[in-house]
Amino acid sequence: MNEIKHVLDKGYIRLTNVMGSDLSVVNSARVSYDKESSELSDGDIRLIKFLAREGHTSPFRHATLQFEIYAPLMVARQHWKYIVGSDHTMDAWNESSRRYITEEPAFYIPMPDEWRSAPENTKQGSGAPVEFKTGFDMTVELEEFIEKGERLYNEAVAQGVCAEQARLFLPAYGMYVRYYWTASLQSVAHFLNQRLAHDSQVEIQEYAKAVREFAKEKFPVSIEELIKPKG
Repeated sequence: MNEIKHVLDKGYIRLTNVMGSDLSVVNSARVSYDKESSELSDGDIRLIKFLAREGHTSPFRHATLQFEIYAPLMVARQHWKYIVGSDHTMDAWNESSRRYITEEPAFYIPMPDEWRSAPENTKQGSGAPVEFKTGFDMTVELEEFIEKGERLYNEAVAQGVCAEQARLFLPAYGMYVRYYWTASLQSVAHFLNQRLAHDSQVEIQEYAKAVREFAKEKFPVSIEELIKPKG
């Protein structure tokens, strides 16, 4: 459970725990008939496909995955918004707090070729990359902004200001935060269907791809069926 998948410039996802397998889904569904499989058969695979296709989701909530995630705050808050909106699928969330810790801050800084333009037809999302010179200027300005915020933060701490107030000097949205996310297999699949979509924020798509890799390793049949495009 120590494999890490790196995301963005400094982020990562680590799978810390798993309960269950594709077989857990099958046996949860068949308990109504007092039946149990000891190993996954072709019939069991057909049952998983049926459950996913027909929207019978409760058996997928009897398996869980736990992740440690290190992501920029803008990604973590979008992830959290999804959690609040789908708590019926069984989730838990615990996050490090700068009220209590003063670890070295880390920030997401896009490279010059990673800055994106505003979309033409919507108020959210992003479009094509901006010109390289514009991107270069943005990277330099962001680095200078972060450097100033860190300096003011460290000065406040050195003068005895409490961590929960000193953090006000830190630029928020790009600052990395570490958290644990525990979710049912159904919830993980719902997250993937939402955040692998082409119109979701690019940065959270990268985290979703890493989650999908971990989930598919542990639940290959269920994930294949649950995140199929719905026609």
